[in-house]
Amino acid sequence: MGINRRQFGALLATSLFAPQLFATQGKPLIASAAQNREGGHCLVMLNTVGQEIWSHPLPARAHHVEAHPVQPVIAVIGRRPETFIDILDYQQQRLIKRVYAEAGQHFYGHAVFSSDGRFLLSAENDITTGNGMISVRDVYHDYKIIGQFHSGGIGPHELKMMSDRKTLLVANGGILTHPDQGRAKLNLDSMQPSLAYIDLASGRVIEQVYMPEELQQLSIRHFDINPKDRVAIGLQYQGDKRDDVPLVAFHSRGEALRLVRAPAAVNSAMKQYCGSVRFDKSGEFVAISSPRGNLITFWAQGKSQYIDKISSRDGCGIARTYQPGEFLISTGRGHCYRYNLLRQEREKLSLTLNTPIAWDNHLLSFY
Repeated sequence: MGINRRQFGALLATSLFAPQLFATQGKPLIASAAQNREGGHCLVMLNTVGQEIWSHPLPARAHHVEAHPVQPVIAVIGRRPETFIDILDYQQQRLIKRVYAEAGQHFYGHAVFSSDGRFLLSAENDITTGNGMISVRDVYHDYKIIGQFHSGGIGPHELKMMSDRKTLLVANGGILTHPDQGRAKLNLDSMQPSLAYIDLASGRVIEQVYMPEELQQLSIRHFDINPKDRVAIGLQYQGDKRDDVPLVAFHSRGEALRLVRAPAAVNSAMKQYCGSVRFDKSGEFVAISSPRGNLITFWAQGKSQYIDKISSRDGCGIARTYQPGEFLISTGRGHCYRYNLLRQEREKLSLTLNTPIAWDNHLLSFY
């Protein structure tokens, strides 16, 4: 890699508390990966009234879009088992760089910038061993990899920074795959899903919680973190379709994983599958999509309990707005709307698009 672990740790630790060198200004924007009518894949960016302001073609299907914290830059991450991340300047509307996974690795669809924007951290698969890996790329040196460390499990998916700016949280889904076998799941009887808290400077797992043994087929995939470091988690069950299992969990460091259920009829309607998870601006309310069940559920983090639901046909992408209790929701049918939980008001955005699209799994709102 051209840098040893001690050098890597020192560089990363210095960066975590470095001043921000860039700043972006402007009105909120919305971005998501999508598929157009011709079957091509693209990144689409809208303003908050639904007008398309940019569409960037992608080489294949993408999953998550991540915004740089201080530059007008977004990263569009290829869906498993793709090997590309497109780094885009959305002000100049250009491709900065197409980042490729190292030989023998592929991406899992999610990446995150460090809090100061110096590094891009991506969830990856070591194809030979099946181990989950986190690659650290230096944004200011052409996204060169300066370090890699184990994710703490198999199948790392979503990952996010904690509020201390030096701890990375990783959802290890526990599902072993291999590109030669497409998206086939190869270890359903021996899965060990977990949340891993990783010290960035050392790459060491400093805390880890696992799914109970009797629920080891509940894959931990997507989550969000509120300003108090409370974690809300959406689960995807890989077992028998007749099983009745909880599909949401909450966690705080030093505590056990808390699994919770919606009322029986709602839990059943979720079809054993959660997609996106997002806290609102206040950090008190959580929206969790279940696209297979055509609904969005809402939860209160303080009591770790279900509040309400709304129908949303093939709705999966969720983003917070700048109003407490309010969310943006995108669907595979090409729709996007705003929902305010506190007022129970839904407003469909009148999208102005150059071509009809189907939104992909995740939605991003940002300045």
